[in-house]
Amino acid sequence: MSDDRQSYYKNNRLKQMRAFCEVIRCGNITLAAQKLFLSQPSVTLQIQAMERELGVTVFERRGPVLKLTPDGEALYMLAKPLVDGIDSLQENFAAHNGKLDSGELNICAGESTILYILPEAVRRFVSAYPRIQLKIHNETGRDGLKMLRADEIDLVVGSMLDVPEDITYQPVVTFDPALIVPLGHPLSNQPNVTLEEISHYGLILPPRHLSTWRIVKYVFQQHSLTFTVTLEAGGWEVIKKYVELGMGISIVTDICLTGKEKLVRIPLNQYFPQRGYGLVLRKGRFLSPQARRFVEILNEVYDLNSNI
Repeated sequence: MSDDRQSYYKNNRLKQMRAFCEVIRCGNITLAAQKLFLSQPSVTLQIQAMERELGVTVFERRGPVLKLTPDGEALYMLAKPLVDGIDSLQENFAAHNGKLDSGELNICAGESTILYILPEAVRRFVSAYPRIQLKIHNETGRDGLKMLRADEIDLVVGSMLDVPEDITYQPVVTFDPALIVPLGHPLSNQPNVTLEEISHYGLILPPRHLSTWRIVKYVFQQHSLTFTVTLEAGGWEVIKKYVELGMGISIVTDICLTGKEKLVRIPLNQYFPQRGYGLVLRKGRFLSPQARRFVEILNEVYDLNSNI
């Protein structure tokens, strides 16, 4: 093969690999073409050219659904870090030389984490790096992990009970469990309460697919007790408001308690574990300089040393 022909293939290989990786990230060719500002036929032709040159088939084509072949999976594992490295070369080089004044950072967190855990870290980061575009995505649980696995975000900050094999979780801060009841409630004058006493009153809890519900259910089962949920409500602020209005009582993490609420807090450490909040990362993903700096700042806020 002539030098000119080799140069041609090398120059086009990056475009092909980028198209290939974007199709996998987006799940289909149409969305990938939009992200790359190309036509759908152009993306298809680039992937087909890559297959011919490498002598492989990367997708099983079954209608609109694209599934990677074993060769496609192997190629993606090799191609993705190369494409990501080239695309972030300028930012990484600038960061290497002490300049971190551009780029983007995407963080995913639930409402309670956004309201109570992140504000000071976000304030410091935005103040220090005003030219970096920071995006906070309000998602929890499975939705957040889906975005993390698809590389749509850099990291998740939140609470995690069960850690999947492809995910790492690094605790940052912990908070105590507490029962909250409205002023004047029969339990409000007791410094300590039992689970049996709590079981007589309706609970206000976050939606059942979230971890709080699972923890409450497990603890009551361990003590051979049942509980009644009178209301499901999303977000600690909403739950606190409804408790203040006398619509029920709730078991919360005291991360959400400021002392200004019109309700009574009763410790529940004898029954419930502390709740940890931390960094949720995808194994094998290298954090961008922007993400690494945010992690450092978050750890500084809570007096920790970053191990990332």
